[in-house]
Amino acid sequence: MRDTEGEGAGGPATTEDLLYDVIRRLWPLHRTVVRAVERELADTGMTAGEHALLDALRTEGPRTVPQLARSMGLDRQPVQRWVNHAAELGLVVTAPNPAHRRSPLIRLTGDGTAAIRGVQQFEATELRQRLADLPAEDVRTALHVLDRLGEEFRHLANGSRVQREETDSQGSRDSRGSEGSNGSNRRHGSAEGHDDRPAPPPLMHKGRSGE
Repeated sequence: MRDTEGEGAGGPATTEDLLYDVIRRLWPLHRTVVRAVERELADTGMTAGEHALLDALRTEGPRTVPQLARSMGLDRQPVQRWVNHAAELGLVVTAPNPAHRRSPLIRLTGDGTAAIRGVQQFEATELRQRLADLPAEDVRTALHVLDRLGEEFRHLANGSRVQREETDSQGSRDSRGSEGSNGSNRRHGSAEGHDDRPAPPPLMHKGRSGE
C-alpha cells in the first residue's frame, strides 16, 4: 500500500487517504491487543486464542469446530488445538450434535463460563476507566467502518470484484452482493486466517502466546 502519511497537508484528507490510515493501523493494533491479552491471562493457563474461543462460545452458544473457525475467520487447525487445550483445562466439553454425528458441538463448562466472565468483567472495568472519553456514537461509527472494511476485504480475498452499481448511495450492499455485516466476524475478523495468530480477542487477558 502506498504511503499517504502527511498527505492532505495542503488540504483536507480524502476518504481514501483516511481509509489507508485506518488499514495501516489495524495490524499494530492487533498485535498490541494480543500482548495485552496474554499479559492479563498469564496466571490462567489459557492462551489469547483460547480466550477468543471462549468468548465466541459465550456469545454464540455451542458450535462445531468448523463453525467456530468460520466465525473467527481462521483455519480449522488452530481452532481445534485451542479446543483440545481448553478441554484439558476443563473449560469446554464436547456434546452430541443432532445435525451432524461426526462433528460434535463444543460448549462451555461451568468453569469455562466463570473464567471468561471473570476476564471480561475485568476488561469492562478497564475500558470504562481508560476510554470513558469516547462517545458511544464514535464507537458505533468505528464498528461500521470496520464491518465495511471486513466485507470488502473478504471479497478481495475470495477474488471477487463488486461493481459500483451494486453499492447504494449509503454504501451498503444490495441483495446481489451482500455477505451481511451482522457482527459475526467483528471480534475475530483477522486477515491472518491462515496461520495460528489469534484473532483479536475482546480486549485484555492473561496467558501463553496463542501463536
